[in-house]
Amino acid sequence: MSIYTTSVEKGGAADSKGQMGFAPVPRAGSRPRKKRSAGEGSGVIVEPNGTILTNHHVIDKATSITVRLSDGRDFDAKLVASDARTDLAVVRVDAKGLPTIPFGDSSKVRVGDFTLAIGNPFGIGQTVTLGIISATGRSDVGIEELEDFLQTDAAINPGNSGGALINAQGELVGINTAIYSPEGANNGVGFAIPANLARKVMQQLLTDGKVTRGFLGITMQPMSPQLAQALGVPDRFSGTLVSDVAAGSPAAAAGIEKADVVVAVDGKPVHDLGQLKLAIGLTPPGASVRLTLHKSGGVVRDVTVKLGERKEKPDAASSTQATENSEDIIDGAVLTQLSDALRRELDLSDVSTGIVVAKLDPSSDAAAAGLRPGDVIQAVDRKPVIGLDDLKAELTKPREGKKNALVEVLREGGSLFLALPLD
Repeated sequence: MSIYTTSVEKGGAADSKGQMGFAPVPRAGSRPRKKRSAGEGSGVIVEPNGTILTNHHVIDKATSITVRLSDGRDFDAKLVASDARTDLAVVRVDAKGLPTIPFGDSSKVRVGDFTLAIGNPFGIGQTVTLGIISATGRSDVGIEELEDFLQTDAAINPGNSGGALINAQGELVGINTAIYSPEGANNGVGFAIPANLARKVMQQLLTDGKVTRGFLGITMQPMSPQLAQALGVPDRFSGTLVSDVAAGSPAAAAGIEKADVVVAVDGKPVHDLGQLKLAIGLTPPGASVRLTLHKSGGVVRDVTVKLGERKEKPDAASSTQATENSEDIIDGAVLTQLSDALRRELDLSDVSTGIVVAKLDPSSDAAAAGLRPGDVIQAVDRKPVIGLDDLKAELTKPREGKKNALVEVLREGGSLFLALPLD
């Protein structure tokens, strides 16, 4: 099935090119303009009630999501939750009895297995391509933070992202995610997230609305032949070097030290940094893992570490707690007062004032009007707003038939005006 998205971003003079390709000189006092853009991708129906699995990057920053089935039916979709670290997202449409695809066991996929890639390349509609599995366990690609890709030569092109990679039995074994191509089109090297990983992330997103990950508390770096020789590690591909240990972390409590080399997790060899990051990242907080360490002097030692919870980097404008019950001011928006911490995070001056959009429903009217998480609302109808009470008063006062309020926001160092619907 196909996914089409719309997003609205801040534009500027450089977005509009002259006939010879030169950007026109901006006029003094000009304001950045909103730029509406469209995107396309693919998805996989995994539950008959309209639950769809796709890539995070397909729906990221979308203000509207449309799902088109192979029979031509269109549905408005809403984002349930997404996980940028694995590039997975769950969206849902209001439908019942939809056809679904069964999950296969991606751990049984072998190099040389036949695969079919199904998706919406270049937005032309559902397309099927045939290939084989070229490699498994690719974790050094550098596309996502947590990687364990299946590699295939089935043709994957822009628009295939989020689509199904299926085996000869018609089972889902992967979610097509990326291609390796300087030209941006298929060169026979495509990557898919394994179905086992996708299913695990999807279940957490459906249950908790987010993915919680284990925290070890070390800084890691890959091994090199020179480092391996200096550390006495017999195989340059064995393990991940610990370059630093956070004070008070689970790793420090377990006795892990700088220059230790992690060579196995729960008895399974760790060949590179990506494998260790994935193993820890997929282990829930509070669980214990057994790490095999190669320590100085050639000593090999097992330690058991009880993982903490990884604190995700806060979204822009969310490093302080959002004000409760603020959604009744702007429908779909969670708002918070601008604080000193937020001024530092958003790189604002010490005297900046306004209301920060901490969270925003991407399907809301406010999002369609161009409002974004991280925006600082500074004025309504040219009247400054400093507190939430000011904002509420300005948005609820009588306007003699006007349907929109003129809202001035500060975004990425520049000001722009939005026409915010009042209903």
